Amino acid sequence: MGKTSLVDVFAKEFDCYLKFNLDVIEDLKLFEKELPIKELYSLLLAIRGRAKSQGQTLVFIDEIQNSPVAIKMLRYFREELPDVYVVAAGSLLESMLDQNKQISFPVGRVEYMALRPCTFYEFLGAINEKGLQNLLDEGSVPEPLHERMLSLFNKYSLVGGMPQAVAEYAESEDVIALSSTYQSLVAGYMDDVEKYTKSDTLRNVIRHIITSGWSYADEQISFDHFASSNYKSREMGEAMRTLQKTMLLELVYPTTQTSLPIIPDMKKRPRLMWIDTGLVNYAAGVQSELYAVEDLNDAWRGKVAEHIVGQELLGQSNEFLDRRAFWVRDSKNSAAELDYLYNSRQFGLVPIEVKTGSNAHLKSLQEFMFDSPCKYAIRFWNKPMRTDAVHIEKKDREGNVVKSKNYTLYSLPYYYAGQIEKMLAKMDKDFPTAP
Repeated sequence: MGKTSLVDVFAKEFDCYLKFNLDVIEDLKLFEKELPIKELYSLLLAIRGRAKSQGQTLVFIDEIQNSPVAIKMLRYFREELPDVYVVAAGSLLESMLDQNKQISFPVGRVEYMALRPCTFYEFLGAINEKGLQNLLDEGSVPEPLHERMLSLFNKYSLVGGMPQAVAEYAESEDVIALSSTYQSLVAGYMDDVEKYTKSDTLRNVIRHIITSGWSYADEQISFDHFASSNYKSREMGEAMRTLQKTMLLELVYPTTQTSLPIIPDMKKRPRLMWIDTGLVNYAAGVQSELYAVEDLNDAWRGKVAEHIVGQELLGQSNEFLDRRAFWVRDSKNSAAELDYLYNSRQFGLVPIEVKTGSNAHLKSLQEFMFDSPCKYAIRFWNKPMRTDAVHIEKKDREGNVVKSKNYTLYSLPYYYAGQIEKMLAKMDKDFPTAP
């Protein structure tokens, strides 16, 4: 449930819909015949009992990673049947292509899209909170509804955004009943990934990561002996990068730069981010900690809040190569670190902190802003929306001001994390900016 259901809904816009799953041997054999593309198309129509349509036709090839032949044929659909629309979906495509160097996607003829977990906005729609969904979209949640919205966001952080889990929760409103769903998802990922590993060692390392790595979510990790294993850095790094290609996890490397472009420092330890916070909560065994919590920052040392905000930031885009970034100070004597750097289409680089507390406690943010041209910063917290014109100074030992900076701090409730682009535009319009 997820990509297939999404394409099924999209297919309602077409006059003719031909759906094939290459996990099914009969469907697989159709493509393995290597027929000329027009003959293949006629065969696909005949198999599904459809005539050539005068309207628009959509061909959906699911689990296409099972057929290198089908992958190669995508270019011929584009060149010889330009009026036929084709959607191909599958897991582990990049890993499979790495194993078979003779197979590649037709460059310039295929548009790549990444399918992310459901966002909070989509979660509200699933649980039939259409009114709150509209308010969120407009960036205008009134203060009397703040606690209600925050409570639902906490629930979303607990359930996560996997489509199957969201659909089942929307029907039952029972998080405990989702345990078997999470378990089957994790087991399914493990089974799928192992199909495309090239050695027993790599399979064992991947099995260890999927079994033991969830507790390290939102932490900077070392590959060497990760999760108390005996595996060395080289084999662990290969396994982590394999899982990153499957989009099960992301290795978020820090940057020491305070202006665009954001260039990750690959020599530093990456932060481990998993595909979905709900899966993390289940697999790491921290669900019970979230049931009664009022502020996500109080749960699991703030990891849940940071992880779900990061998930929401990434969920705004379906660009395959989009990556998250965070900042660390390039100094041995400083532990300054910012949770995220966001590259806004309209406002450029925007630093983000995920925490409660007064402005005086945002020390890492202040360190960043001293050296950055950024005019805006965002703090996600559990309180209502607020804006502050902030003035900061750095003094020498004699008390002389050696550096100062004015910037605007937008403090937004967690539930706006998935609307950051709209909220930046709204706040810039509605509130004065720092001079």
